Amino acid sequence: MSEAATSFAYQELPSQEHRIRVLVAKPGLDGHDRGAKVIARALRDAGMEVIYTGLRQTPEMIVEAAIQEDVDVIGLSILSGAHMTLFPRIMELLKENGLEDVLVVAGGIIPAEDVPKLREMGIKGIFGPGSSLREIVEFIRANVNTNRRHIAS
Repeated sequence: MSEAATSFAYQELPSQEHRIRVLVAKPGLDGHDRGAKVIARALRDAGMEVIYTGLRQTPEMIVEAAIQEDVDVIGLSILSGAHMTLFPRIMELLKENGLEDVLVVAGGIIPAEDVPKLREMGIKGIFGPGSSLREIVEFIRANVNTNRRHIAS
C-alpha cells in the first residue's frame, strides 16, 4: 500500500475510549482471502483492533467468534456468490445472541440487485470492487456503536 493510500489511517479519533474491535470473516467455501487481508491491514493501520477468522467459516463460527472477541464490527468478505444464503443466517444468529448492536458490513462480489435486501436484513455497509480503504475506514468510524455494552474483562 502506498504512503498516500495509508496516510489517512493514522488519524485516530481522540474521543475513542476504546479501540474499535473488528472481526473480519470469510463465510462459506470461498478460498480467496487477499482482499480480506488487505482490509484487515487497513483497519489495523487505522488504529482498530482486528481479529481475522481465516477461510471457510460457518455462520455459527463467525457469530461465536464475535461473542468470544466482544467485537464492535463484523466485516464479511465474500466472492463465492453465496451471500444471500450465508448472510441471512449470520444476521439471524446475531439477533438470537443479542448482538443487534454490532455493526455488520460486507464486501466482495455482491450484485447491485441484492444490496437492498442485504440492507433490509441489517447489513449497514456494502462495499464492492473499487471501494477505497478510506471509504471503508470512515464508514466504520461513523457508524460503529461506541456505546454498545461490552463484556467485562
